[in-house]
Amino acid sequence: MSELQNDRFLRALAREPVDRTPVWIMRQAGRYLPEYREIRAQAGSFMNLCRNPALACEVTLQPLRRFDLDAAILFSDILTVPDAMGLGLYFEPGEGPRFETTIRDAAAVDALPVPDVGSELRYVTDAVSLIRRELQGQVPLIGFSGSPWTLATYMVEGGSSKDFRHIKSLAYDQPEVLERLLGKIATAVTAYLNAQVEAGAQALMIFDTWGGALAHDAYPRFSLAFAQQIIDSLIRERDGRRIPVIFFTKGGGIWLERIAGCGADALGVDWTLSMTEARRRVGDRVALQGNLDPSVLYARPEVIEREVGRVLTEYGHGSGHVFNLGHGVHPQIPPDHVAAMVEAVKHLSPAWHG
Repeated sequence: MSELQNDRFLRALAREPVDRTPVWIMRQAGRYLPEYREIRAQAGSFMNLCRNPALACEVTLQPLRRFDLDAAILFSDILTVPDAMGLGLYFEPGEGPRFETTIRDAAAVDALPVPDVGSELRYVTDAVSLIRRELQGQVPLIGFSGSPWTLATYMVEGGSSKDFRHIKSLAYDQPEVLERLLGKIATAVTAYLNAQVEAGAQALMIFDTWGGALAHDAYPRFSLAFAQQIIDSLIRERDGRRIPVIFFTKGGGIWLERIAGCGADALGVDWTLSMTEARRRVGDRVALQGNLDPSVLYARPEVIEREVGRVLTEYGHGSGHVFNLGHGVHPQIPPDHVAAMVEAVKHLSPAWHG
C-alpha cells in the first residue's frame, strides 16, 4: 500500500493540529453525479454495482476526481449484512430497499445465521482492497456499516418505515427477543468492519440512521449498547496507526454526552444541533463531524459559502472538527454546489487553525 499523502482527516479525528478543517461528504459517491449514473446503468442494478469490486472502486473514486476531498468512503450499502444473512434484499422502484423475509419472532431470530464475512461478503472486502490500491495514498479510505438497531429496523419492518410499528412492538412486547436479534447483528457487524480494516480501510464509520426514532429511555438499551459492543471489539490499530471510529446517530443530540462515552473517536452531528452546543457538551472527549443541512446545497453558491462559514464559526478554533453534511447529499443537488461547499471549507477554515 502507498504511503498516505494527506492525513488531515485522520489527524482531525485524533484532535491533532491541522492546517485547515478536513472535509468529506456522506453519500459522496451517488446519484447526484452524472458519471455515477452512467456506471449504475452499466451495472444494471444497484446491487450489481455493489457486488462488482471494479465498479464499486470506480464510483468510490469519482468524487475525488471532481472535488478536493480529504477522505474516500467505500461505495456499498448498509444492508449488505442482512442480505448476507439470507433475507433476500431487493429494490422496489420508488419504494427503496425491501426484504423477501422479515424477522418478527423468537423462532426467526434463533434461525437467523451469522454470515461468513470471508465468503458471503467477500465482494465488499475485495472492493476495499482494490480501492485502497487505486487511491495510491491520496487520502484515507473509510469503511462503514449500519448500526445493529438501524439494520434491525429494515430486517423487522421488511424495508423502510415511517412508524417502525413492527420493531417497536417487538421492543415493548418481547425486548429480550429484540436484544437477541441485535446481538446477532452486532456479532456480524463486528466481523464485517474488522474484515474491512484487514482489507485496507483506514477509518470506520457506524451509521445509526434510525436511532433518533427511539424513545429517550429506549435508545441506550436498543441502539447505543450494541454500537458500543461493536466498538469495543474493533481493530483499533494497524500498521502502526490508529484506526479511528466515527459513530453517527441521526437525531441523537438528546443523548450526545452519553454517546461520547461509547468509545468512538468522533461523533457525527446532524443539523438540528449547533456545533457550538455539541462541542460544549462533549468537550475534548471526542472529535465532531458535521453538520451542514444538506438542503443548503440547493441554495446559491454565495449562500452555501455563508452557511459553511457559520458552521466553522460555531465550532470555533482548533482541531477536532471534520466538516460534513448533517446527513447524506441529496440526489438532486447540482455537483457545482457541492464544489462550492468544498471550496468554501478550504478557503474559510484555515482562519480557525494555527
